Amino acid sequence: MSIDVLVVDDDPLVRSALSLMLGSTTKIRVVGEASNGQECLELVAAHPPTVVLMDLRMPVMGGIEAIAKLSGDHPEVSVLALTTFDTDDMALGAISAGAAGFLLKDTPPAQLVEAITKVAAKEHVLAPTALQALVRHVQSGDQFDRREQARTVLARLSPREREVAEAVAQGATNTEIAAALHLSVPTVKTHVSRVMERCELANRTQVALLVQQAHVC
Repeated sequence: MSIDVLVVDDDPLVRSALSLMLGSTTKIRVVGEASNGQECLELVAAHPPTVVLMDLRMPVMGGIEAIAKLSGDHPEVSVLALTTFDTDDMALGAISAGAAGFLLKDTPPAQLVEAITKVAAKEHVLAPTALQALVRHVQSGDQFDRREQARTVLARLSPREREVAEAVAQGATNTEIAAALHLSVPTVKTHVSRVMERCELANRTQVALLVQQAHVC
């Protein structure tokens, strides 16, 4: 089955280029375009796609605000942030709001298609600059407080759920986790969902960040 994608960008040329490129593969079906976050929310409410490809700097409503609203109202929709700006604030803002991935607009088409496929499967994808921003975030500020807060949240999990969370933080897919822990893939999906619910997280990227914070020395 093809992955339904909504393209959100305030530049009509960028929207057209992305739609044309993504539409050329049998893996993806572009089901709509929006020029800002508000239009995105209206289209998702009418016909939820599998993935929203979201620009971050837009008029009326920016991408980060739209991501936060989607995470609350449509958690079944995965968001991949795609932006020209690779500042720490942008990366951390998108991930904290609930984006499953963060990439730059100069990402090669094949890698972009692969990233969309991964976030559709509830995996996380980060550009190297976004990963570095997360590391800096984990290492900055009061490390002791961050670590203790993260450990308190993770204490809500059962031993098996904690194992699954640790595997997610290592970037393992559901299939890889299932093989390592001798579980079925549906059982792993259930555990991942419970981890996010009990820790009040929106996606696997936030699970990974929480586990990393708990391990800070």
